[in-house]
Amino acid sequence: MAAADEAEVWRDKARAARAVQDMAGADRAIAEAARLAPSDPLTAFLRAQSAYELGHPAAALFADAVRLWPENPDVLRNHALALASEGQPAAAEALLADALSTKPDWLDGQRVLASLRYSHGDAETYDSGFANAVKAMPRHQGLWLGWFTLRAQQRDWPAARRILDAAAAQLGETRALAVTRAFLASECGDLVEAQVRLAALTGADDEFLALCRIRTAMRAGQPERARALALPLTATRLAGQVWPYLSTAWRVLGDPLAAWLDGDPVLHGVLDPGLSGAEITELAALLRGLHTASLPYAEQTVRQGTQTDRSILLRHEPLLGTVRARLMEAVRDFVAMLPPPDPRHPVLGRPRGGLQISGSWSVRLGAGGFNVTHSHPVGWLSAVLYVALPADPGAAPAGGLHLGAPPPELGVQLEPYAVIPPLAGQLVVFPSILWHGTYPFAAGERLNIAFDVVPTSA
Repeated sequence: MAAADEAEVWRDKARAARAVQDMAGADRAIAEAARLAPSDPLTAFLRAQSAYELGHPAAALFADAVRLWPENPDVLRNHALALASEGQPAAAEALLADALSTKPDWLDGQRVLASLRYSHGDAETYDSGFANAVKAMPRHQGLWLGWFTLRAQQRDWPAARRILDAAAAQLGETRALAVTRAFLASECGDLVEAQVRLAALTGADDEFLALCRIRTAMRAGQPERARALALPLTATRLAGQVWPYLSTAWRVLGDPLAAWLDGDPVLHGVLDPGLSGAEITELAALLRGLHTASLPYAEQTVRQGTQTDRSILLRHEPLLGTVRARLMEAVRDFVAMLPPPDPRHPVLGRPRGGLQISGSWSVRLGAGGFNVTHSHPVGWLSAVLYVALPADPGAAPAGGLHLGAPPPELGVQLEPYAVIPPLAGQLVVFPSILWHGTYPFAAGERLNIAFDVVPTSA
């Protein structure tokens, strides 16, 4: 067999191993493919990506991949991410800035550059790449909207409004800008303006506009309208995003379907994954070493703290492999205790065979830190393992996890279904569609691992 053909066989083996989250096996296979085809661009990229996802040094591997595949922007982007993860954020930013100087409309590059700048402490001018890009390409709507999104994620509404006004001066009032203005009015609480703008937007709704209509209806005290808007979308790809809003509307209306959807206490649980005190202490030290950012990524829900990149439970460290095995065993035990399948239910109607991690990360919060209320639209079950906690977080419910209460910006006052005080070594599991967040605490450190799982088979 020719070396190129043999390399393809090993690439297929790597893909098969990744499909079952055997990351170490995938890494060995792609390394063999790279040995057999050292000049193949795709193999070089996959080799670097495998090392990066496992938490190994990967910047040099990405540099080789960029040399072999210079026209692929994804390779360059991930080279920058690898540099940042290896303690070279300035080099990462310079790499992206250089590429953007010749291609300012590379939207993903602009987004990643802004995210790196923000997470490494620049909370003021992190979006300067977008500002410079719209000067060079003032009629590029995607750049304007990308810039708006950055500021909207920080709820910096005055800056977001200035960006939209400047965009309209260059582009006129396009439909995309009209949709974004309706969103801005709603999020700022200008409900009359939001409703007028939404009424003027006819034709098919995209996903962004559909969610904007639901959020505006809830804010305006129209739960019946929110319910009517959300219910048909539960049969679409937007289902994971709209179920939490439907739950809120049902609760406000006193509809017993709220209890059916997410109000049953059996849908969440507190588990002991069987990690020893020594393992928890060792895990805390490992996690602290991975929290290298100064600020959370701009798009994340963390406030007064940081969140790791990559999927932390798929890294190479043996301790994380042990932790992953214990956590997944505990989640499987929880799944086995769920009520009987209900094909209408977004949680109970899913297959209960294999489980796979769809995302995992660590959050480290400091004094006053918390997670804003949110849900996980692409998960099935979500879980959090508490690793280190403040000696004195303050009066209850400080530091606690709340489940079921909607985001405060919706203006809907509903008590959480449960408030769970954290305990080191404890695992909490709940439906990914359930609103959840944490309460701020007075002082100290709150360190955890959070993850989502999805079913893989019947």
